[in-house]
Amino acid sequence: MKNNFWQTLSLKEMTKAQWESLCDGCGRCCLHKIEDEDSNEIYFSNVVCRYIDEETCRCTHYKTRQSLVPDCLSIYPDWAEKFRWLPPTCAYRLLSEGKDLFVWHPLISGSVDSVHLAGISVRGRTFKDDEIDPNDIHKHIITWVD
Repeated sequence: MKNNFWQTLSLKEMTKAQWESLCDGCGRCCLHKIEDEDSNEIYFSNVVCRYIDEETCRCTHYKTRQSLVPDCLSIYPDWAEKFRWLPPTCAYRLLSEGKDLFVWHPLISGSVDSVHLAGISVRGRTFKDDEIDPNDIHKHIITWVD
Protein backbone atom coordinates (compact mmCIF):
# COMPACT_ATOMS: atom_id res chain seq x y z
CA MET A 1 0.00 0.00 0.00
CA LYS A 2 1.18 3.51 -0.84
CA ASN A 3 2.40 5.63 2.09
CA ASN A 4 -0.17 8.42 2.41
CA PHE A 5 1.26 11.09 4.71
CA TRP A 6 -2.23 12.25 5.76
CA GLN A 7 -2.89 8.81 7.24
CA THR A 8 0.36 8.64 9.22
CA LEU A 9 0.98 12.25 10.29
CA SER A 10 -1.11 14.53 12.45
CA LEU A 11 -2.00 17.93 11.03
CA LYS A 12 0.62 19.48 13.32
CA GLU A 13 3.35 17.11 12.06
CA MET A 14 2.90 17.95 8.38
CA THR A 15 5.37 20.04 6.43
CA LYS A 16 4.14 23.25 4.83
CA ALA A 17 4.06 21.51 1.42
CA GLN A 18 2.07 18.57 2.80
CA TRP A 19 -0.31 20.96 4.57
CA GLU A 20 -0.91 23.00 1.42
CA SER A 21 -1.44 19.85 -0.68
CA LEU A 22 -4.45 18.97 1.49
CA CYS A 23 -6.41 21.76 -0.18
CA ASP A 24 -8.50 20.09 -2.89
CA GLY A 25 -9.24 23.34 -4.72
CA CYS A 26 -13.01 23.18 -4.24
CA GLY A 27 -13.33 26.86 -3.24
CA ARG A 28 -15.98 26.10 -0.64
CA CYS A 29 -13.96 27.74 2.12
CA CYS A 30 -14.23 30.98 0.11
CA LEU A 31 -18.02 30.95 0.32
CA HIS A 32 -19.51 33.56 2.63
CA LYS A 33 -21.04 32.00 5.72
CA ILE A 34 -23.65 33.09 8.22
CA GLU A 35 -23.71 31.90 11.82
CA ASP A 36 -27.00 31.69 13.69
CA GLU A 37 -26.37 33.54 16.95
CA ASP A 38 -28.79 31.33 18.89
CA SER A 39 -27.87 27.86 17.63
CA ASN A 40 -24.28 28.57 16.46
CA GLU A 41 -25.19 26.68 13.28
CA ILE A 42 -23.23 27.77 10.23
CA TYR A 43 -24.97 28.31 6.91
CA PHE A 44 -23.11 28.52 3.62
CA SER A 45 -24.15 30.90 0.86
CA ASN A 46 -23.47 30.80 -2.86
CA VAL A 47 -21.64 34.12 -2.53
CA VAL A 48 -17.91 33.72 -2.97
CA CYS A 49 -14.95 36.01 -2.44
CA ARG A 50 -14.25 38.34 -5.35
CA TYR A 51 -10.66 37.06 -5.55
CA ILE A 52 -11.49 33.48 -6.46
CA ASP A 53 -10.65 32.27 -9.96
CA GLU A 54 -13.98 30.92 -11.21
CA GLU A 55 -12.31 28.22 -13.34
CA THR A 56 -9.73 26.82 -10.89
CA CYS A 57 -11.68 27.74 -7.71
CA ARG A 58 -8.46 28.97 -6.13
CA CYS A 59 -7.56 32.39 -4.76
CA THR A 60 -5.96 34.74 -7.28
CA HIS A 61 -4.17 36.56 -4.44
CA TYR A 62 -3.43 33.65 -2.10
CA LYS A 63 -0.23 35.05 -0.56
CA THR A 64 -1.69 38.52 0.10
CA ARG A 65 -5.30 37.49 0.77
CA GLN A 66 -5.22 38.49 4.46
CA SER A 67 -4.31 42.07 3.60
CA LEU A 68 -7.03 42.23 0.94
CA VAL A 69 -9.70 40.41 2.97
CA PRO A 70 -8.84 40.66 6.68
CA ASP A 71 -11.46 38.08 7.73
CA CYS A 72 -10.35 35.53 5.11
CA LEU A 73 -9.99 32.09 6.65
CA SER A 74 -6.41 31.06 7.32
CA ILE A 75 -6.44 27.43 8.37
CA TYR A 76 -4.04 26.18 11.04
CA PRO A 77 -3.49 22.73 12.58
CA ASP A 78 -4.55 23.89 16.05
CA TRP A 79 -7.89 25.26 14.91
CA ALA A 80 -9.91 22.71 16.88
CA GLU A 81 -13.53 23.96 17.08
CA LYS A 82 -13.01 26.43 14.22
CA PHE A 83 -12.78 23.56 11.70
CA ARG A 84 -16.60 23.61 11.73
CA TRP A 85 -16.34 26.76 9.59
CA LEU A 86 -15.03 24.54 6.81
CA PRO A 87 -17.27 22.44 4.58
CA PRO A 88 -17.75 18.81 5.67
CA THR A 89 -15.86 17.66 2.55
CA CYS A 90 -12.72 19.67 3.41
CA ALA A 91 -9.56 17.59 3.97
CA TYR A 92 -8.50 19.73 6.93
CA ARG A 93 -11.83 19.20 8.64
CA LEU A 94 -12.02 15.50 7.72
CA LEU A 95 -8.56 14.76 9.09
CA SER A 96 -9.18 16.79 12.25
CA GLU A 97 -12.27 14.58 12.80
CA GLY A 98 -10.27 11.36 12.24
CA LYS A 99 -11.83 10.68 8.83
CA ASP A 100 -10.13 9.86 5.52
CA LEU A 101 -10.12 11.79 2.26
CA PHE A 102 -12.75 11.21 -0.41
CA VAL A 103 -11.80 9.34 -3.60
CA TRP A 104 -12.17 12.53 -5.66
CA HIS A 105 -9.50 14.35 -3.63
CA PRO A 106 -6.53 15.18 -5.89
CA LEU A 107 -4.11 13.40 -3.52
CA ILE A 108 -6.10 10.19 -4.08
CA SER A 109 -7.20 10.64 -7.71
CA GLY A 110 -3.96 12.16 -8.95
CA SER A 111 -5.89 14.87 -10.84
CA VAL A 112 -6.68 18.46 -9.88
CA ASP A 113 -9.81 18.19 -12.01
CA SER A 114 -11.36 15.36 -9.99
CA VAL A 115 -12.87 17.77 -7.45
CA HIS A 116 -14.64 19.60 -10.28
CA LEU A 117 -15.71 16.43 -12.10
CA ALA A 118 -17.19 15.09 -8.85
CA GLY A 119 -19.34 18.24 -8.52
CA ILE A 120 -17.71 19.24 -5.24
CA SER A 121 -16.22 22.57 -6.31
CA VAL A 122 -18.01 25.90 -6.48
CA ARG A 123 -17.28 26.20 -10.21
CA GLY A 124 -20.28 27.69 -12.02
CA ARG A 125 -22.46 27.92 -8.91
CA THR A 126 -21.63 31.23 -7.25
CA PHE A 127 -21.99 35.00 -7.25
CA LYS A 128 -18.97 37.14 -6.40
CA ASP A 129 -19.32 39.26 -3.28
CA ASP A 130 -18.77 42.47 -5.21
CA GLU A 131 -21.81 41.62 -7.38
CA ILE A 132 -24.45 41.54 -4.64
CA ASP A 133 -25.58 43.73 -1.79
CA PRO A 134 -23.91 42.48 1.43
CA ASN A 135 -27.26 42.80 3.21
CA ASP A 136 -28.71 40.19 0.84
CA ILE A 137 -26.32 37.34 1.64
CA HIS A 138 -29.04 35.67 3.73
CA LYS A 139 -31.04 35.34 0.50
CA HIS A 140 -28.23 33.20 -0.94
CA ILE A 141 -28.11 30.41 1.65
CA ILE A 142 -27.54 27.04 0.01
CA THR A 143 -27.75 23.37 0.96
CA TRP A 144 -25.40 21.85 -1.64
CA VAL A 145 -22.35 22.18 0.62
CA ASP A 146 -23.54 19.31 2.83
